[in-house]
Amino acid sequence: MAIRPIVTLADNNPVLRRPANRVRRIDKATRALMDDMIDTMRDAPGVGLAAPQIGVELRVIVVEVPTDPEDPESAMRLHALADPEILWSSPEIEEDQEACLSIPGLYGDVPRYVAIRIRGLDRSGRQVELEVADYEARVFQHEIDHLDGILYTQRVTSPDKLYRLQQDASGTYVRTPLGTDEVHVL
Repeated sequence: MAIRPIVTLADNNPVLRRPANRVRRIDKATRALMDDMIDTMRDAPGVGLAAPQIGVELRVIVVEVPTDPEDPESAMRLHALADPEILWSSPEIEEDQEACLSIPGLYGDVPRYVAIRIRGLDRSGRQVELEVADYEARVFQHEIDHLDGILYTQRVTSPDKLYRLQQDASGTYVRTPLGTDEVHVL
């Protein structure tokens, strides 16, 4: 297991903008990749990571979220999937804040389905289906987008939904909109 470098938008690496290749079969190398991705995600720290974010053009994601997002001390739920696909999406969509390890320092209000059903291969090669909702569904959609070469900045409904968070004199985080020169490079 190893911590791998995270590819950022500033690297101009096309891997972030290209669809990744299907895995089709889980083997020792795929499991090692999943382990490295978990280590890298935790070290960053993050709640999800897609293989293209470490320069690997394979459809593999890892997601680790708290079982209770309102309680930071709650147990964590870890998923590692190859070839994940969304089978169903709820009709309800909510807009909420997202960030990305590949776009450090930037945040966006992104519309996502509230609940989804996913199918993929687990680390044993078994096909599994998961139904996830709320924050966990948001993280899965974000990571699956990476596998299709889509960044969350492409999902915002307008440029004013992208911003940085900066601490003011009182210690409160405030949104700072991006300048027009910054928006066009995303």
